[in-house]
Amino acid sequence: MPIFTIRSGVFLLFAAFAAAAPKTEPLVQQGYSDMYNLLFDKAHQTFTSYENMRPDDPLGPVSDAAACLFSEFDRLHILQSDFFTSDDTYLSAQKQKPDAATKTRFDNDIEKARKLAASQMTKPDERANAMFADTLRLGLRADYLALIERRDFAALSEIKKGREIAEQLLSTHPAYYDAYIAIGVENYLLSRKPAPLRWFLRASGSETDKQIGIQKLRLTAEHGQYLMPYARLLLAVAALRDGDKKRARDLLSWLADRYPHNNLYREELVKLR
Repeated sequence: MPIFTIRSGVFLLFAAFAAAAPKTEPLVQQGYSDMYNLLFDKAHQTFTSYENMRPDDPLGPVSDAAACLFSEFDRLHILQSDFFTSDDTYLSAQKQKPDAATKTRFDNDIEKARKLAASQMTKPDERANAMFADTLRLGLRADYLALIERRDFAALSEIKKGREIAEQLLSTHPAYYDAYIAIGVENYLLSRKPAPLRWFLRASGSETDKQIGIQKLRLTAEHGQYLMPYARLLLAVAALRDGDKKRARDLLSWLADRYPHNNLYREELVKLR
């Protein structure tokens, strides 16, 4: 085969892969960084600026919804490791009382993102971004339902829908690494359920494979654009559940160094001494 043909084929293959990769939006990335640093007002301002620049992009409102959710997690102390590593703590937790203004903003963001994503679904060039935004939307709503409103069955439905959309997106755009978290969360969380319940969940179409869950979370933790820190926190929790304190310490140290305003990571590191 001529060298020119080989080089042309390699170039076209690379070009096709590059086209399938999501474009990193610096303003959105800055907003997520502010969010992980617990600078929620700043994050909201940044996401609002992006929405003003790109009013048709569902990534703006769904990211603002993420800042709403994480501010509630911080206010209610939901992300502490004790909550996740102890089944007794989770099961005994009561329904939380949401902040009314934050809930209104969250619900409005989620609905706005849903409508914008539905509109983009009809446009071939925007379809992947719409699917990604929809995956985020469903994941955020599932977290709110499960961890704040304590509506586990309603949350399970959203988790399943989000995973299905993520799988469709990744089948054609595997470089959307943030979307792997939807598959990882479903598999890992549901793998923790008792065996009879896991059988029922699988029969109803859910996925409950722990190893697949960890594998997908690692993809987001290593290559994600916006959700890398969240995936690393979830992997730290998984490591603590498995008794791997060194792995948890490594992940939390990375988070503490990168987000110095977030005391959670340093507090969790102290527990591991």
